[in-house]
Amino acid sequence: MKMKSVIIFVFALVSIALTVGLFSCDRIVRAVSDDEMPQMMSEEIPIGVVVALTGKYAEPYGFPMQRGFELAREEINNLGGVNLRFITVDDHSTPEGAKEAVQHLVDQGVPAIVGLAISTHLKGAAPIAQENRVIAFSSVSSAAGLSGIGNFIFRTSLATNISIPSGVMVTQQKIGYQKVATIYDEIDVYSRSSNEVLKTVLEANGVEILTQETFKTGDTDFSEQLMNIMAVGPDALFISALSQEIAQIVGQTSEAGFPDTLRVIAPDLTMDEVQKAGDGAEGTIGFIGWSSISDAPGNQTFIANYRAKYGIEPEPWAAQSYVTLHVLANAIKIAQSSDSTAIRDALAQTKDFPTILGDFSFNPDGDALYDQIVLVVKDGEFQVLE
Repeated sequence: MKMKSVIIFVFALVSIALTVGLFSCDRIVRAVSDDEMPQMMSEEIPIGVVVALTGKYAEPYGFPMQRGFELAREEINNLGGVNLRFITVDDHSTPEGAKEAVQHLVDQGVPAIVGLAISTHLKGAAPIAQENRVIAFSSVSSAAGLSGIGNFIFRTSLATNISIPSGVMVTQQKIGYQKVATIYDEIDVYSRSSNEVLKTVLEANGVEILTQETFKTGDTDFSEQLMNIMAVGPDALFISALSQEIAQIVGQTSEAGFPDTLRVIAPDLTMDEVQKAGDGAEGTIGFIGWSSISDAPGNQTFIANYRAKYGIEPEPWAAQSYVTLHVLANAIKIAQSSDSTAIRDALAQTKDFPTILGDFSFNPDGDALYDQIVLVVKDGEFQVLE
């Protein structure tokens, strides 16, 4: 389905910085056409995959990521030019498991590792990859600053310092809020980053923050925080949390008696959380990089292929993982090498590569740049916020 009206945010891409930034490579990576296709590399290239296959992050993150990676791998190998083989390791939904998984894959000699969904996990595991000059390419993590750990670290999700300013700009224009509340997970790295960026951006836009409520990863009862928020009478509530807590908080807003005039905004909101939250999700706003209603070239083909292979609708984390592997494969084709440094150099210069997220580039820190979409839940489905 094509969007009749899409709100997009065009991030300024400074070509000079991308050309002479962190890495000394003088070519810009772009899509490789059939006519320009390099000769097929004879070697099979092992790619490490770190995802949660057990534990609390398996269902919302790990399984969709694994499906997206596998669909992309099949397409890439069928197209020719590069042949990828996966070595998949379960991170057990823990920071320790992520570090052990990355160390195991480094010991296996892989040039690149994809996955690493949770920012808390990436923060601990990325230094291992960086120290060993192995690419760590996260398809989901978005806490500000993590790509700055080193020049072998890349991410597909829009970092909070990139996504939140534009999301606040549009939602404030559309809703007109002047007083807000926030609630965030005080343990999770992504949630803290999201709230910190929100605070800075909201205050810079003249929005008063009436209260900042906190909770801890694994909490299930948010009644006290929601009642505190109700008591101060904000125009909007911003939620910074991971999937499980987002669904629970959004679901409990109706139990707390939130009026329709109090708008709930959850960056990175997905249909999974909407369905789990039930009626409480109606009217909730989210801003995210991928949506099934996007008319980006190839998106509807991706959706059809995903449905055909798995019998379910694709999730945003599946889509972003699909893009991650295609971006990595294109860099390998350009580099014509399985050497991690050569691939890193090609990745770093990626500019306007066509993906189902839109034209995809990296900034000098290794964070992704592409257009973002602001969505609102209406009758249980996502629509573009008008």
